[in-house]
Amino acid sequence: MRHYETDSASAAGRILALSMVVDGNLAPAELRALQRSRLLEYIDIDIDTFHDLVSDLCHDMLSTSVKHEHVVLDETTIDALLGEIHDPELRRELLRAMWSIADADGVLADAEAKLLARACAVWSAESRFVKEEATSLALD
Repeated sequence: MRHYETDSASAAGRILALSMVVDGNLAPAELRALQRSRLLEYIDIDIDTFHDLVSDLCHDMLSTSVKHEHVVLDETTIDALLGEIHDPELRRELLRAMWSIADADGVLADAEAKLLARACAVWSAESRFVKEEATSLALD
């Protein structure tokens, strides 16, 4: 897999692309969910660049992650992709969009659930993922 600069638009866009293709099917409803999320605007990336990221991701997965004629992303690879996002606010925005994308077609595939669970585990294990206001409310 290629590496992107930490918290870059490319790193964030690839996480969104992964959310869309991880189940092996890029559904039109997922593209609509991405558009509704307005996250591409948030990370300052246009749709053509996003399509290039999807293509690059698929190429990388086919060249590095094929096992027994199936694309299999191991936990280490997923963690490396998630690890390129450090900014807590960007993580929260990405996670919201990832949930919307996964839920868009009405089916939460195992691969989508695993990616979402891993993102929650990796990103919440680090400080400042949860907003301080939410933490203080939970303690009251």
